[in-house]
Amino acid sequence: MPKTPRVGEQAPDFELPGTNGTFRLSDHRGERVVLLFYPGDNTMVCTKQFCSYRDRAEDFAALGATVVGISSQDLASHEGFTAKHALNVPLLADVDKRVAKAYSAYSARLGTKRAVIVIDEQGIVRHRHDHLLGLDYQSVDELKATLDALPTAAAAPPAATPPPAATPPPAATPPPAATG
Repeated sequence: MPKTPRVGEQAPDFELPGTNGTFRLSDHRGERVVLLFYPGDNTMVCTKQFCSYRDRAEDFAALGATVVGISSQDLASHEGFTAKHALNVPLLADVDKRVAKAYSAYSARLGTKRAVIVIDEQGIVRHRHDHLLGLDYQSVDELKATLDALPTAAAAPPAATPPPAATPPPAATPPPAATG
């Protein structure tokens, strides 16, 4: 079954509480947004993932995108995880798993699954990477390569150019003067 939303489709809007306050996707129109779905706070791979972003904070900040992590733990768990590891990525609490389900990043057997969804400035999904087993994650370099490969924000359409002025028909040549 294909993952939804698919690349090229509108990203579903959502609002979740987070470690940096409430996050509403639609408030970030005009920005690239990277959603990092992950299984859980303080788990081995998730800790390694978010600490790798912290350890390369300057490179991470240079991605030119708003990046948030999303899992089903509550805000208190996220705050503890962030404080314990001095993380630099805001974490959003999707306790009812509504957002993970809307983005096909949820399994009844596994819970929230590791996935990366990149949304462009117009709110369109431009990239998605669903990790098969969740035992790996996308590094800062992989996120940068993904973002660099995307087209930049759509430029404003060029101003309409007026059609060229109609060329007047050539002046009629007067008939030759009669002689004689």
